[in-house]
Amino acid sequence: MAYIMFQEVCKEYGTGEVKIRALDEASFYVEKGELAVILGSSGAGKTTALNILGGMDSVTKGSVWVDGEEISSYQEKQLIRYRRNDIGFVFQFYNLVPNLTALENVELAAQICKDSLDAADVLRKVGLGERLGNFPAQLSGGEQQRVAIARAIAKNPKMLLCDEPTGALDYQTGKQILRILQDTCRKDNITVLIITHNSALAPMADRVIRFKSGKVTRLCIRFASWPPRAKSPRRHFWKAYGREALLQELPGQHVTSGSIRWTRAFSLKKCVSFIFCLRRPACAAGPRQDRE
Repeated sequence: MAYIMFQEVCKEYGTGEVKIRALDEASFYVEKGELAVILGSSGAGKTTALNILGGMDSVTKGSVWVDGEEISSYQEKQLIRYRRNDIGFVFQFYNLVPNLTALENVELAAQICKDSLDAADVLRKVGLGERLGNFPAQLSGGEQQRVAIARAIAKNPKMLLCDEPTGALDYQTGKQILRILQDTCRKDNITVLIITHNSALAPMADRVIRFKSGKVTRLCIRFASWPPRAKSPRRHFWKAYGREALLQELPGQHVTSGSIRWTRAFSLKKCVSFIFCLRRPACAAGPRQDRE
């Protein structure tokens, strides 16, 4: 079982005849310790999916599993414990308490959690060791976002949920924030999910999930290296993950091994890595014989 399983989730808002379906049978999987990027335009359902994963919203239909627990069936008290102990949130606009210093903002979150980390150590880890006594108004946008990340990490969560963490930052500062999130994922084995509409962030991710009109329309997985005994990356992929772990096609489309193509990863800096991507279904593309 994958660490995060989003299974045919529907979410509807409104009552009576007027209903808006924010999620329409969306399904995806994320393994523990992965950095996943959720892409999509405004209104695609990204934030709704993140709120459901964070225990801040409920599902209309479907199920959501995290670390072997079905959080979609949790009661309110269970959701409170789940949000408090297992989830770290990073918001686009920081949400810092203005009359508390950077250290106090991080300590505020750490004090309500068991097994929390030392606030000062975490702030030093994100490069703010000399700004512990500064108030948010005395910090730049990038520094405030680093305080927000430190606040989330200090809880020692199992999962970090980031909603447009670089949306209000310039390019260079955004790169620094993304590097901190990537290092947190790699070194601390924390599962990190980042919501964005910027496809340039895709190459940094282990898993890319694309949303459109409330549906998951595409899912890609990157492998940095392959076991030495694997005769081919494709064969190793099917052995390790199986068909259902990757393929989330649109309704009515038949999934076969021929629906996978082996491509080079795209990157603004022309980084060389490998990604499994879904190509057009066989029914749309016509008959085709894959070459090994």
